[in-house]
Amino acid sequence: MSALPKEAHGIDAAPGVHIDRLTVRFGARAVLDDLSLHIERGEFLTVLGRSGCGKTTLLRFIAGFVKADALAGKLTIAGRDLTHVPPHQRNLGLLFQSYALFPHLSVFDNVAFGLRARKLKSSEVARRVADALKLVQLSDAGHVMPAQLSGGMQQRVALARALVIEPDVLLLDEPLSALDANLRASVRSELKALHERLPNLTIVCVTHDQDDALVLSDRTLLMRDGRIAQLGAPRELYDAPNDAFVARYLGAANLLPPRVVYPVGDARHDERERLACIRPERFTIRPLGDGPLHGTIASVEWYGAVLSISVALDAMPDEPVLVSAQRGHARMPEKGTRVSLRFEADDVVLVRP
Repeated sequence: MSALPKEAHGIDAAPGVHIDRLTVRFGARAVLDDLSLHIERGEFLTVLGRSGCGKTTLLRFIAGFVKADALAGKLTIAGRDLTHVPPHQRNLGLLFQSYALFPHLSVFDNVAFGLRARKLKSSEVARRVADALKLVQLSDAGHVMPAQLSGGMQQRVALARALVIEPDVLLLDEPLSALDANLRASVRSELKALHERLPNLTIVCVTHDQDDALVLSDRTLLMRDGRIAQLGAPRELYDAPNDAFVARYLGAANLLPPRVVYPVGDARHDERERLACIRPERFTIRPLGDGPLHGTIASVEWYGAVLSISVALDAMPDEPVLVSAQRGHARMPEKGTRVSLRFEADDVVLVRP
């Protein structure tokens, strides 16, 4: 879509999205609490968090849809103060989990709707719709009605409609949640490829799915109770979580007392303020005695290429640890087998409870 990269037109807009000290209250409850955030131009940011954490409210604030009992803060996009600008004047692309296609309009007319509302010439509408449909690989579908399309194709039509207006920011609210697992993975890959083709497009995506964050993001924002729990590259949140909440949200995590992990004499053995976090894939199951931790296999679950193994450690038998391993040609571990667990020193991260 030739019109989207703004450098091609010589436009040097101030980059990114700036949110300064945003607070949103409904009654006595602060849904967002003094939140500040800078999103770089061209960045793909995913926003994660449990229901009620404020992630959708954050997206709606950027879009201009929040009507709260109390709202404070400032929003700047591409150098413009949009804090009090109505939604239709913000030049944002929106894609929600219900694609909201007009069933009585063809694919072409659905994508053209926003351009016609802006009263563009027919020739310009036709050119930009063609560019948008090409971008989402639906060049030949302009005449088709939405009901004739699969869920994944409908999602791409909605995406083309959001992109055709050449937005400063594309906002995605659970865009893949209506798709089945296989289609979700395929569309996720298409969305990542799309962003690579449009490197200057800023995307903010709200999702509850950790895989979306790990695959798509330049950075991931994990929210908790209206505040930022941690913000950084997905790998940073996974490998170096700030606390137990972040560790558990980004995947399975074994959180152990440091005395279990570190030997007597190590200064960390007597640590009381933090927990030792070890991801399941960091453990290696070895014959008994060939590792620092000893225990008994409590269960084995097979997930195709991956085994999820629960091990009751002698040091804490009531709280089994999880071990994940690639299925190989050797025999599967059996419940009741006595084993040891090995790990490397840099596999352990101390986190706040």
